Amino acid sequence: MRAGGVGKVIASQNPAFAVGDYVNAGLDVQEYCLIPQDQIKRSGMFKIDPRLGLTTWLNVLGMPGMTGYFGLMEVGLPKAGETVVVSGAAGAVGQTVGQIAKIKGCRVVGIAGGQAKCDWVVKELGFDACIDYKNGDVKAGLKEHCPKGVDIYFDNVGGDILDTVLTRITRGARIIICGAISQYNNTTAVKGPANYLSLLVNRARMEGIVVFDYADRYHLGVAEMAGYLKAGTMKSREDVVAGLENFPETLLKLFNGENFGKLVLQVAKD
Repeated sequence: MRAGGVGKVIASQNPAFAVGDYVNAGLDVQEYCLIPQDQIKRSGMFKIDPRLGLTTWLNVLGMPGMTGYFGLMEVGLPKAGETVVVSGAAGAVGQTVGQIAKIKGCRVVGIAGGQAKCDWVVKELGFDACIDYKNGDVKAGLKEHCPKGVDIYFDNVGGDILDTVLTRITRGARIIICGAISQYNNTTAVKGPANYLSLLVNRARMEGIVVFDYADRYHLGVAEMAGYLKAGTMKSREDVVAGLENFPETLLKLFNGENFGKLVLQVAKD
């Protein structure tokens, strides 16, 4: 099964990768991975600095972090003083988006499931507020925490929450469509936004983000966020589960909202 991963080179016939190097690539769900010479570029393999934390390269410095960085900066175009709302705020992408937005001088409101996650994004990540969609009223929460409306919405969940946020957007708002986890396991048709005419009334824009479109600029995002991590202005949290045999149960954690931050399966010891 396809999956991004980090690993240690144990044998190599390529001078660009020496035995002992750590790499990030599409390594799939397995303990060992053989990548032919003509597949190296396709796998996205590149060397990483393990001193920044191996799992960090699967989170803030990996694909989720690049998604959050380029989605917010290139599609959202944040300006200091604007209000940014992030759904899935305690997830891998959401935590990165919120922290970058704060660094850029925005007011940041998260949406997450459960008080523990909401407390974490506010107290640990520095969000200004967080709305608990499982135990509260999202519309009332947005009204309370976004009194001037929502300038940027980074959507990771779709469904009813997207619909609700659309009722609170400002003129010229930007809605970034990253994911729709509420819809992935539907047995019926995907539910689209009923309040889409709010885009018309507010002259707003809704645009999708596919991170691989920015692959040739990953190094720029990595350099900036590695600086934030070293300076202590950004955190990277991973939820690590050990054991390849635990993969099915671990995967399901994504859909019941158990994980904090990036969910990582450790398939082998270093």
